[in-house]
Amino acid sequence: MLRGVENHSLPRAAAFFDLDKTVIAKSSTLTFSKSFYQGGLINRRAALRTAYAQFVFLAGGLDHDQMERMREYLSALCRGWNVQQVREIVAETLHDLIDPIIYDEAASLIEEHHAAGRDVVIVSTSGAEVVEPIGELLGADRVVATRMVVGEDGCFTGEVEYYAYGPTKAEAIRELAGSEGYDLDRCYAYSDSATDLPMLRTVGHPHAVNPDRALRREALSRGWPVLEFRRPVPLKKRLPGFSVPPRPALVAAAAIGAAAATAGLVWYSSRRRGTA
Repeated sequence: MLRGVENHSLPRAAAFFDLDKTVIAKSSTLTFSKSFYQGGLINRRAALRTAYAQFVFLAGGLDHDQMERMREYLSALCRGWNVQQVREIVAETLHDLIDPIIYDEAASLIEEHHAAGRDVVIVSTSGAEVVEPIGELLGADRVVATRMVVGEDGCFTGEVEYYAYGPTKAEAIRELAGSEGYDLDRCYAYSDSATDLPMLRTVGHPHAVNPDRALRREALSRGWPVLEFRRPVPLKKRLPGFSVPPRPALVAAAAIGAAAATAGLVWYSSRRRGTA
């Protein structure tokens, strides 16, 4: 059960959400594989391989070594993709693909955190071109996501500029807490994977959501709440309704701190709400 409305004489707080299998029921990146195939970005073999990867991900998640292999594969796969074309494909298919797989429980939590005066931040290993539109769909205030290097021709080079994974997620949260004035002891975090333990340990209120075995063991040993999300429901069909107050689209803002600058981290943030 969440606490009530924030006392605004106290430092600000935020809720940090992993995305895949925490807020949505599938891998955000792999969900768009069919759309990328239809758009001519990948061939049939690559589409089938990503479909299999989605199956493995849903069956039991990916451990560290599997995540590293997936990162290398996807980095090589997207080399030469036109970034604007990727964004257009995501925008055209976002509601059809993502809306139906958002967990009802996660949408309710996002709504409750906003009602309590906390910012909501999506922190995902998936690429920014996918995560940013999903964050806007969910009404998130900020997004932290993996960023690929873009060449002068407007295409991905296949190199990773910033990898939002494991300890770097925790570093990003600490950087954001410093720039936005969040009290990490009063912040919340949600994830399904043991690879996000550094992120969960960073805040005062960590939660395991649909946890893999390693995270479940850790959560039980530490007394963290374990949540089971099982109801993907389209936002437009939720009752009594998913009400997100009107907010500006996510816009670019400079990263704060030498570590973030060195990593090439870019924040995507809405204007700070006056009452937050």
